Amino acid sequence: MKTRSIPFKAALFGVPLALSFLVASTAHALDTARFKDANGDLVADAPTDASKFVDPSTLIFAYTPVEDPAVYAKVWDDFIRHLEKVTGKKVQFFPVQSNAAQIEAMRAGRLHVAGFNTGATPLAVNCAGFVPFAIMAGDAGNFGYEMEIITYPGSGITKIADLKGRKLAFTAETSNSGFKAPSALLRSEYKLEAGKDYTVAFSGKHDNSILGVANKDYDAAAIANEVLHRMEDRGVVKKEQIVSIYKSKTFPTTGYGVVYNLKPELAKKVQEAFFTFPWKGTELEKEFGKQGVTKFTSITYQKDWEAVRQVDTAMNVSYECK
Repeated sequence: MKTRSIPFKAALFGVPLALSFLVASTAHALDTARFKDANGDLVADAPTDASKFVDPSTLIFAYTPVEDPAVYAKVWDDFIRHLEKVTGKKVQFFPVQSNAAQIEAMRAGRLHVAGFNTGATPLAVNCAGFVPFAIMAGDAGNFGYEMEIITYPGSGITKIADLKGRKLAFTAETSNSGFKAPSALLRSEYKLEAGKDYTVAFSGKHDNSILGVANKDYDAAAIANEVLHRMEDRGVVKKEQIVSIYKSKTFPTTGYGVVYNLKPELAKKVQEAFFTFPWKGTELEKEFGKQGVTKFTSITYQKDWEAVRQVDTAMNVSYECK
């Protein structure tokens, strides 16, 4: 069996890491040297030895680095105060700069509560012991976003076939909408191979890709449209600067959860904080409410990330934790 390693690039993420993708014809699996999954729900079980539980005096919380971390420190402030009230713990917001840094922080025991983006969630689950249980949703419990391929007016790109010979921006190798889903689409349905039929640029984050297209630095980009909508709502980009040439089926958005070995009583309190958070009048409502988000609703990795795992399977992606 041939494999090829695609490392997390220090030039992209700004930090050296030992984690890497391993592309192979094997199935997704937990790091069995560290985690157990006796009930078969695909996430790490809590330790059976109580001495292995972590009960920190300060909970560290990080939101997926899809946009400027400084913006989201303020957006999450109301929730953090609520989390402190419910858990009785101090909570510190950790402004991560990359998916890789966020995963490594949880794997190293420096991150306890987090929101991981769609594509990074499987790696966080398998290599860092992330246990997602919540997602942002509307009143009816509806949630999700679509991957879109965007360009700018006058680019000469009106359909996917027009990407041949052009520069397409991806975000990072961990991203579902920013790399894995569009790569699988272009290769399987349109016979377009990266590096051969089109030039690839990695921007690092969705907002960088969107701004790059708006400013005509990239001919096109694959992005999560929930990020685009928020940037348009804030006036960071104008709708007339962007043209969409493709929209995918719906994928789950950022998954929220805890590290597997958080003390069970504390983990339950964290869940309680998510599901009792009063959205009305908060910064979270201002940021996400325009997209119809009104609450957190419960999810499971096994069921709700099935479509994401199918994309990974189509790309022959498996995660090996080093």
